[in-house]
Amino acid sequence: MQNQFLDIVKFIKESRFKAFKIINTELIELYWNIGEYISKKVESSEWGQSVVKDLAEYIQKNESDLKGFSDKNLWRMKQFYESYSAYPKLSTTLREISWSHNLAIFSRCKTITEKEFYLKLSKQENYSFRELDRQISSSLYERTMLGNVKLSTVLREIHPEALNTFKDSYVFDFLNLTEPHNEGDLQKGLIKQMKDFILELGKDFLFIAEEYKVQVGHSDFYIDLVFYHRGLQCLVAFELKSDKFKPEHLGQLNFYLEAMDRDVRKQNENPSIGILLCKDQDHAVVEYALSRSLSPTMVAEYKIQLPDKHLLKQKLSQIFTCELPK
Repeated sequence: MQNQFLDIVKFIKESRFKAFKIINTELIELYWNIGEYISKKVESSEWGQSVVKDLAEYIQKNESDLKGFSDKNLWRMKQFYESYSAYPKLSTTLREISWSHNLAIFSRCKTITEKEFYLKLSKQENYSFRELDRQISSSLYERTMLGNVKLSTVLREIHPEALNTFKDSYVFDFLNLTEPHNEGDLQKGLIKQMKDFILELGKDFLFIAEEYKVQVGHSDFYIDLVFYHRGLQCLVAFELKSDKFKPEHLGQLNFYLEAMDRDVRKQNENPSIGILLCKDQDHAVVEYALSRSLSPTMVAEYKIQLPDKHLLKQKLSQIFTCELPK
């Protein structure tokens, strides 16, 4: 009987979700149309700031049941329209995320490339507003554009899409760690803040265990963190190092991957991936170490504070300027 009740609950939730999507699409369409109308009136010099203020007061006075149409919000609708009017290819995506998500993106992101990045990511990852806000604050766009992910040759061959799955730098500001700290502090913090950790990694990661035991011969070995990645369909082992990367760290990680693939991996799963997460790295040393690695591994570093967004934007601007044709 309870299974039948669950079927009814499922119907209700599915209908609610569909209704919400329809309402949201109509709401975004309304704000777009209002923004377009105001923009064209201002552009033709028919309307000025005072007219928009008069409009807001008129709505408030004569249509008291209509909320959210202050002069400030009306100007936001105008900004919304003007941000994307020249980019019709984004039209569908705009209407598939909420107004609060749209507002955060077009008001906080400067370039259309950055806006498009967060629009598509919000839809793809189904971010809550808090999650989207955190990604913008942690400069995910800049870090992704500036990223130079170091993957072993084997990892590139076995999982070509891994380059777009992993980052070369992760930000764990939510841990509130102080210096100095050790691997134990880092591991405990990540376990305690698993939701934020997975948000930083990407939502396709499913947590399996900490201190995951693998037995080889008569000895037990423990992998710091083990995840499963739905998109890549493989196990992902994280080895944590609270110091600078050393080439010998890869030997331990390679050993773990061999043990997992022989004794843990299921027949339908792809070869396991190993990620060495360290506090710092010399990119040249990492490149040399990975060039001869026979396992699907990569090296990434972590930061415990939010990056300087202004500095990252400056670096990104310099790169784009250098890439422009002379």
